[in-house]
Amino acid sequence: MRPRQWATLIVLALLALAAVAFRLGAGSAGLTWPDSAAVWSLRLDRAACGVVVGASLAVAGVLLQSLLRNPLASPDLLGLASGAGLGAMVAVYAGFVAGHGVAHQSLAQAPAALAGALLALAVVYALGQRRGVIEPVSLILIGVIVGVMCAGGTMFVQYLLPDRGQATGRWLVGAISDDVSRASVIVTGAIAVGAVAFGAWGGPAMDAASASDDEARSLGVPLGALRLGLFVASGVLSAASVYLAGPIGFVGLVCPHVVRLAAGPGHRTLVVGSALAGAAIIVAGDALIALIDLGGGRMPLGVLTAIIGGPALIVLLRGRRGEA
Repeated sequence: MRPRQWATLIVLALLALAAVAFRLGAGSAGLTWPDSAAVWSLRLDRAACGVVVGASLAVAGVLLQSLLRNPLASPDLLGLASGAGLGAMVAVYAGFVAGHGVAHQSLAQAPAALAGALLALAVVYALGQRRGVIEPVSLILIGVIVGVMCAGGTMFVQYLLPDRGQATGRWLVGAISDDVSRASVIVTGAIAVGAVAFGAWGGPAMDAASASDDEARSLGVPLGALRLGLFVASGVLSAASVYLAGPIGFVGLVCPHVVRLAAGPGHRTLVVGSALAGAAIIVAGDALIALIDLGGGRMPLGVLTAIIGGPALIVLLRGRRGEA
């Protein structure tokens, strides 16, 4: 890697570490280190969960942008997050019908979220093509439509529950829960590490595939296997993040843009750098939420990322247009 790429990764790693330290010291009483083992454990679990969620969302964004050759592709814009949320809610309703009550987070939600994410991506991928060629504008429009439809389905399932979805309402907006199990964080963390390793290993192949199919084939890139890997990995990462913290927007879209502007378009650096950037953003956002007292409980993390991520993306896009 070039010095510019190494420098970008080092800076992002330091920012991620700073965000974790910030989260460990952030509480309702302000920036103070915990004075009990229970509080230490709780904050460590939330910080670890934030790292996994942020890295998963950001890397999913990189893989989707490579798969679809569209810099605007992300789990939220293409409906993967909403599809995963719908699948998870269907699992919640199925558990209620089976007599298990309304569980905020159950093991059955993970495969259901994965199925929802992959199904949403398959629909968008199939309908976003014309004569075998992906149309960027149609792809985004179809992704938004699929996302809205899945969100409507999620609200319908919520209405069928006895509490009208109150137990899952905060999760559906995007929030890290104090009740998230350490085992869930460890399993999804292992998945995220595997996806980052896959992206770093397949970085040169993604670089070649970003130009054209003919050029990629001339370089010996197995396009079918690569696209299948990107398809499954992006769906798994989106489902993992939704399972842990619900659908959180803009992270999978903004982080790849930031890293691409800082380090260039090389996918190996882009995958690792985006994972670090996503982890830093989510953990720092969760720390800010812990410090903000609105009098009615903590603000959902998805609200904060939308408020900050939307304007940040507009600035990035205007900057790219100015450079062009």
